[in-house]
This record gives sequence, structure tokens and C-alpha cells, in this order.
Amino acid sequence: MTCNVVPNAIFKNGNSIPMFGLGTWNSPPGQVAQAVKDAIDVGYRHIDCAHVYQNEHEVGEGIAAKIAEGVVKREDLFVTSKLWNTFHRPDLVEGACKTTLQNLKLDYLDLYLIHWPVGYQEGTELFPMGPDGKTFLFSDADYVDTWPEMEKLVDAGLVRNIGVSNFNAKQVQRVLDVARIPPATNQIECHPYLHQSKITTFCAEKGIIVTAYSPLGSPARPWVKADDPVLMDDATVGQLAKKHGKSAAQILIRYQIQLGHVVIPKSVTKERIASNFDVFSFQLDEDDMKQLAGLERNGRICPESSAFGHPHHPFEKEE
Repeated sequence: MTCNVVPNAIFKNGNSIPMFGLGTWNSPPGQVAQAVKDAIDVGYRHIDCAHVYQNEHEVGEGIAAKIAEGVVKREDLFVTSKLWNTFHRPDLVEGACKTTLQNLKLDYLDLYLIHWPVGYQEGTELFPMGPDGKTFLFSDADYVDTWPEMEKLVDAGLVRNIGVSNFNAKQVQRVLDVARIPPATNQIECHPYLHQSKITTFCAEKGIIVTAYSPLGSPARPWVKADDPVLMDDATVGQLAKKHGKSAAQILIRYQIQLGHVVIPKSVTKERIASNFDVFSFQLDEDDMKQLAGLERNGRICPESSAFGHPHHPFEKEE
């Protein structure tokens, strides 16, 4: 199977992004490099990373190995990373990007996102805490001041495209109001239990592509509770999987693609990496799409609860 079966979404600036990629959040240390190698062998050409995942050096190893083997060239790949919350202050943006590039062993990123609209106190701690060990320390840096520095990364050739992640509609509009280069994408949690229709409609109106993370409901998230509903076990998803002779994961991934979203499921298992990729040989019909749309329950998996109380928290006052 080759990568040419993956359709591209086209950014407003005319650049393209493969609609399917490998997510690397919560991938166990020591397994990420191999997962990236397996994914590239299967046909993945889009890899989604972030500084805060603390595994970009392993992603870089996997990419470098496949380039050295001649399986891919750098220009065949689309690599995304994200500016972490402790680097929102304008003078820290370029250094953060260069650290990511160094870890990934790359000269440029295809896409760089502001990971969250909330800024955390600058320093070496990814999740800086107060003396009580419970309170998170925030930065007063405003993402609208961060954005021009993201634009400078494009000017400098370090980054091809820039965007945001986990921004609500008002926040995206604030960026648009100051932007010389508008965000190409907004990467958000999106699956049948959380469609985010307000922000997805807004992005569509503004010509901003939606990238869907946790499309499978992130069953292995660290804070999962025993009584949390499991999207992959949902009866409707199971019936559709049976109908199409596909797995629950394949149904959920295909759903995002048919919604017009870029989708980045995570796996480190070779068989699942291959299975997740096999979503281009079938189509969900109108009734299937309606059934999946009917599963909405506003079930947010990634609320970023550590940032509750931050003036730029994207969901706290939204819901």
C-alpha cells in the first residue's frame, strides 16, 4: 500500500496537508521511533508531534532512519509540532521552535501550532506549580502577541505553515484580527461524542482546516475513569463496523475524513498502525453519518483542567 491513496486537504494559502497522519501523544517512551518507522513503511506521510509529548527526539530518530534507508525523502513527509504553553512570551517562540527542530533532526516544520491559548509561567517546568503543589502558575503572555512571532518563523523558513490548537471561535477570531498570515488549521478534539459544531462551523466559514485529535476517544488517556463511556465500545459504532466489515477504529477514522477533517489517530502497535491506515477502500453512507452524528454527548476528553481559572481557558466559559 502506498501513500498516494491518502487525500490531501488544501489550506487557504494553497499548501496541502495529508488528511491522515500518525498521532504521537501519550505514546510510551522507547516505542515511538519504531512506531514512526512502521507508519512510514505502511504509507503514512504525516506525523503529528509536540514538545510537551517529550518524545520528539524519538520521532526524529524514526524519521531519520527512514530517510537514510531511502524509503522517503524529507519533502515526502508532513511534520507538525506545537509551541508549548511555557513559551508564549514573544522572545521565547523562536528558541522553542529551534529546540523542536533539533529534537526532530529537521531543518523545517511543515506546520507549527500554538498548542493551547493558555500561557504557563516561563521556565524549565512544563507544568509549573506553586509552592502548594496544587496551583498552576500562569503567564500573562497573550497569544495575540505570540502570533506575530509564529509568522516570523514562516518568514525565516523554519516553518511552512502555522496554526492553532484547542482555540475556541472567539480566540481564533482574535488571532485573525491581528494576523498577517492567518492560521491554516485549528487542531481540536473531535469524535462522535464531541463534534464541536460551533468551532468546526466557524473554522469552515473562515477557510481554516480542522484537524481532529483523539478521533477514537483516546481510551488509553492517563486520567481515564472506570465508568467513563468508551467510544470504541459504542453499540452504534459496533453495528457500523459489522455492516462494513471494518473495525470500530476504522469507522471512527473514516467518519472524520468524510467530515472533511484531517485526522491523526495514535498507535504504537504495528498491526493497528496498518489497520488505521486502511480506511480508503470504503465509504460511510448518509445514514451511517447521521447515526454517528447522533452520538453527540459533549463528552470532552481533554479539558486541560490544569488551566482552569486562566483568563484564556478555551472551554471553561464556553460550556
